Amino acid sequence: MKIKRTKTSKRKLSILKVIGLGILGLCAFFLLFILSINLGLWGKIPSKKELSNFQYQMASEVFTADSVLIGKYYLYDRQPVAFEEFPDHLKQALISIEDERFYDHSGIDFKSLIRVGFKTILMSDDSAGGGSTLTQQLAKNLYPRKERNKTNIVVDKVKEMIIAKRLEKIFSKDEILTNYLNTVSFGDNTFGIESAALKFYNTRTKDISTAQASTLVGMLKATYGYNPRLFPERSLSRRNLVLRAMYGNNYITEEQVYRFTQEELNLDYREFDYNAGIAPYFREEVRKEMLRWIADQNNNSSDYNLYTSGLKIYTSLNFKMQKLAEEVMIEHMTKLQNDFEKSYGKNAPWIKDKKLMQKIAKRTSSYKKLQKANLSHEQIIDSLTKDKRKRNFIDWQGDKEVTASTMDSIQHYTKFLNTGSLTIDPNNGDILVWIGGINFKQYKYDHISQSKRQVGSTFKPIVYTAALEQGVAPCTYFSAEEVEYDNLKGWSPGNSGDKDEAYLNYSMEEGLSNSVNTIAVKVLEKAGINNVLKMAKEMGIDEKLPNEASIALGTGEIKILDLAQAYTSYANKGKHIKPILIKRITDNKDSVLVEFKSNLSSEAAFSKETGQIMIEMMKSTVNSGTASRLRSTYGLKNDMAGKTGTTQNNKDAWFVALTPSLVHLTWVGLDQHEIGFSNTSIGQGANAALPMFGLWMKQLNQNKDFDRYTKRSFPKPSASVIDALNCDPIKRDGFFKRLFKNPNKKKTKKFNG
Repeated sequence: MKIKRTKTSKRKLSILKVIGLGILGLCAFFLLFILSINLGLWGKIPSKKELSNFQYQMASEVFTADSVLIGKYYLYDRQPVAFEEFPDHLKQALISIEDERFYDHSGIDFKSLIRVGFKTILMSDDSAGGGSTLTQQLAKNLYPRKERNKTNIVVDKVKEMIIAKRLEKIFSKDEILTNYLNTVSFGDNTFGIESAALKFYNTRTKDISTAQASTLVGMLKATYGYNPRLFPERSLSRRNLVLRAMYGNNYITEEQVYRFTQEELNLDYREFDYNAGIAPYFREEVRKEMLRWIADQNNNSSDYNLYTSGLKIYTSLNFKMQKLAEEVMIEHMTKLQNDFEKSYGKNAPWIKDKKLMQKIAKRTSSYKKLQKANLSHEQIIDSLTKDKRKRNFIDWQGDKEVTASTMDSIQHYTKFLNTGSLTIDPNNGDILVWIGGINFKQYKYDHISQSKRQVGSTFKPIVYTAALEQGVAPCTYFSAEEVEYDNLKGWSPGNSGDKDEAYLNYSMEEGLSNSVNTIAVKVLEKAGINNVLKMAKEMGIDEKLPNEASIALGTGEIKILDLAQAYTSYANKGKHIKPILIKRITDNKDSVLVEFKSNLSSEAAFSKETGQIMIEMMKSTVNSGTASRLRSTYGLKNDMAGKTGTTQNNKDAWFVALTPSLVHLTWVGLDQHEIGFSNTSIGQGANAALPMFGLWMKQLNQNKDFDRYTKRSFPKPSASVIDALNCDPIKRDGFFKRLFKNPNKKKTKKFNG
């Protein structure tokens, strides 16, 4: 028996030795494995120096003049905030649900790891979690995992533990918490608590409530699955779990748990989408200007990046004004589009004119792509017509999914009227409102900064201004009779009135207020074409304008921005002011990098007296002329002047409004120059463009916040100006002159301008 016990003991001892050696071997292997990771054999691990110098990629923010955040430029949507801006309930919610012993461990929570290992391995509980501390999660945020296979997950876990230990030696607990909350992902390319608070609740981190903080923290376990916008019920359940965890850690009372869990999600979701949101055309123009400024700065040894440097861009835009203007634009353009389509009916060019549609198709990328494949025109059109698929068509009634071809799409979008609308404060050059088109997602082309269109009768005030400067008296009378200019190839500009106009003679004020074409050309003769072109340039229009008599009728193509600049001259005693988008730029720590101020031209383009006369003339346009519906239809009692404009064949409708504090321009037309309004009644500036100002101004008048823009009056004109304008508006030809004048026969003469 003794021998047997000895053999058994030896056998047991041998087994124990094998097990011991195995355990030692595994430990040695594991230690070597960890050492190999630490030495960088499985990929580089950042040093303490690198970890202490890491920087966030931060979104740059765009603000209105009234401090409303309207947009961001980013690769990763992130705005870091300081620890002091984290409310206590946010920190408590995060620690309660993600890392209860955060302030007790040194980067790795071994108790949690043992618990997770026991539940996962021995009890097969997949809900046990990963056991990662906030510091380890920060390590993962800073250095995201690249591969998902099992070997790499183990390597990544060990790497994160090593990085976590180093982070704990470099940063305080509060700094680690700050870095974590500024780097953690909330899905949809949104990083950091500040961006998440803005996106889901349209508020800053410092202002979020306990329930809101718990909702956002609850997302971190699964940013898609617990997204409150997509899965509100799941999100509520997860939020309530966070609140109970806060109670379990003695951060809130049982009564507070009950109260907070009764709250609805109450999201105020606001995605900072390039294509959506308020003022998208303006934001794009700001982006372009910022890129130019950054390029200049970086040439002088700076290192700014619009998408990663976290710049703060403070613009001139007035948020409330812009919002009202966009609402008015939608209201007006919806009605106008309906009237426009009805006016054409079944004979609309986008329906009947197949050649025109094919001509427009040639301008598309789809056509050019097939053309590069050496297909003939007929083959391309056939392909674009027959290739039908599901498409999203946008119109004023909303988006709708249809089965359509590319040609169907071209036909659909060709018919839409577009617009450009701009408002400037002429006293300081601030751009207050900028609407570059009807839908930025569909129409990227900006009708304010990019488009040049004939400006029609809105150019006439410049002609009249030049004439006054050349000594033409305001009470000079001009015959409305139509003239054929034989030295201009028989050019014969006409009026839209009846033949009886041939017997009428208009004062300059009456001719301008009623936009009489024949008189504008005769005023141009008195002023001289070269003097008019010089006046336009001195008023801020740099475009090369045609040196032709037709310039009197606005055949020159000018950008809205440049025409608006010219009109600021009337509010500034002859000096134009350069419109300004950006007021100042700061870095991510709010240090001012640059401030911008608009420049008033050094020389006046015309005298103070001429300016007063022109304002009085353009007041008549509003009070009794082509813009009188501002008074009759919209009931506006503001002190204002203005000018309507309609170009040849009703292609472009314009309106310019001038008040002591505002210069407002609106253009309406089609992007395809071949198509205009079907008739002058619907396409004239007073009908197509003026209502956007009338409706908008009506809204401003109802809000005391805008009194500084709506309540001001023009300075009273001098006695000499009042006297110069004191004449009958119209004189009728005498009996004998009428007797020998044939209104049906055009007078022939040479143009001497």
